[in-house]
Formats: sequence, structure tokens, C-alpha cells
Amino acid sequence: PVWMMRQAGRYLPEYRNLRTKAGSFLSLCYDPKLATAVTLQPVERFGLDAAILFSDILLIPDALGQTVSFIEGDGPQLHPVRNLKDLEKLSNEVNFSHLSPVYETVSTVASQLNENVALIGFAGAPWTVATYMVEGHTSKHFDFIKRWAFSDPSSFEILIKRLTDATAMHLCKQIEAGADVVQIFESWAGVLPPKEFARWCVKPVEVITKRVKEQFPEVPVIAFPRGAGVGYIGYADATGVDGLGVDYTLPTTWVAKVLQPDVCIQGNLDPQILLVGGSVMRAAVREIKSALNNGPFVFNLGHGVLPQTPPEHVAELVQLVRED
Repeated sequence: PVWMMRQAGRYLPEYRNLRTKAGSFLSLCYDPKLATAVTLQPVERFGLDAAILFSDILLIPDALGQTVSFIEGDGPQLHPVRNLKDLEKLSNEVNFSHLSPVYETVSTVASQLNENVALIGFAGAPWTVATYMVEGHTSKHFDFIKRWAFSDPSSFEILIKRLTDATAMHLCKQIEAGADVVQIFESWAGVLPPKEFARWCVKPVEVITKRVKEQFPEVPVIAFPRGAGVGYIGYADATGVDGLGVDYTLPTTWVAKVLQPDVCIQGNLDPQILLVGGSVMRAAVREIKSALNNGPFVFNLGHGVLPQTPPEHVAELVQLVRED
């Protein structure tokens, strides 16, 4: 099977048309009709094996009362939460009525998909969502969040617990609405030292997975701890996830030997190689398939589709994956 992270996005002209129609990124996320159309676009165009809900990991802080906006060219902007006093200004619980359009989108997409196409719901992992909440935007050095987590872990734990509770409920509500699979995105797993990685990345995902499994034991959970490096070893066992997304820095032969015997692997073509296309892409796809096709494997990228990617490269990639 093959699908791609950010498969519904700016590289598709049909997405750009709907994005303009919506007026803002958040408006697009909260419009069930438009979000449904965006979710289905890549499936209809490329015949992918899964649709992933069009949404964003920062809808959780938005539903907690934090000011969230998306600036064209600059990405997400949030009014930062950098200590317990700031955190107390937000709600203790997510306003799930605020997120009801998301669940409506899930339900609508599920009703329109072919039975052979899976619908993937998702959420950001607590540490990754917290980085945006605390830094206020995408960060290079993560100064503010590390300072808080390292200097006052007991108060930082309050934020992580709140996000853990909210994320587990958010995923369960997506499954109730019709999601077949859920994925937890840990985009910034690679910025923490080992002990803090275990505390702030591994433990929250373990709690979330356990809560999802308590309600929906048959629904697969995928985690994508991007940049975790050697932290990938034992991650699936520690968290209880069914699938492990691997980024493009990991050698596929190592993944096959060390990780794949214990968990279904998802990944891991470099998105830049998809953008380049041609013989470079064909060779890379063959190499990944050769290394990982002997065990449970979902072909994907090692991060999301880049906005400049020609759609015809994606079409060729899908064809290459399906060739014997």
C-alpha cells in the first residue's frame, strides 16, 4: 500500500483553488465541505490506498483557547504560552464542539471513499504541539520550550498532560466518526536528549495509544517520531503502536534488520527525491522496496510532499511502488 504525508496540499492546483475559495487555512480546515473535497483530491487523482484527513495538528491549541493563525509564507503563529501563568489563561479541556466540523469531515469522507481505501485520522503528539504553543511559531533551536521543560518539569508536565488527554479524545472522536487508522505526528522528536525524549515523547504517545486501544482495540495506530535516530529502537514496543513511520535519515537495510521484525514500517523516501523525480526517484524507490518488501510495509515519504513537487512525479511514484 502507498499514501503520502501532505498528499493533499499546495503542490496540487485543485487544492490551491479551494484554498483561495476558503479565504484562510483555518477556514478551510473548519469547512467540512471543502475539507472533504481536499481530502479526496489526491485519492481521486492518483488512486492512493489511503486518504488522510485534511486538518492540522494546531486545531487542538485553537480549541484550548490559544490564539492561532497561519500567515502565508511564515507558517503558524500562536500567542505563546511559556509558563504556568500563561497556561492558566487557556481552557483546562478542549472545546470539542469547536472541533465538530472536523468530525463531520471524517464522517463525510468515510461515506464517499471506496471500501478498499482506508481513511486515516491524525493528531500531533503532545511534545510537538507543545513546541508550537510555547515557541509561538516554527523554531530552529526550541529555546523557550526546552528552558521550561528542563527548568520546571513539574509545571511543564501540566501542559503535556492536558495535550495528552485532548489528543487521545480527539483521535477517538475521529475513529467514532469513521477513521479506519490514526497517526500521531511527532515532528520534533529529534530535538530532545534521551531521558527527555523518553519522558516527553515516548510516554505521552504510550498513554494516547493505550486509551485509543481501550476503546478501539482493532484500530491501528501509527506513530511518526521524526528525527528520533537511535530513539526508534524500542519505540514501538514502548508505545504500543502498530505502525512506525521512519524518516529518510534511516538506512532502509538497518530499518529492515532492527525495526521491521517487530512492527509494520512506513516510509521513507526523501521528499526532495520525489521533487527531483526521474532516474534518481526510480532508483530510490527500487532500493526502498528491495529493503523493506519482505516484511510489513507501507510505502510513504520520510516527511511531507513539498509544495514545488510536480504532480506527475507523484503519479509515477505510485506506479513504481505497484510494479512487481
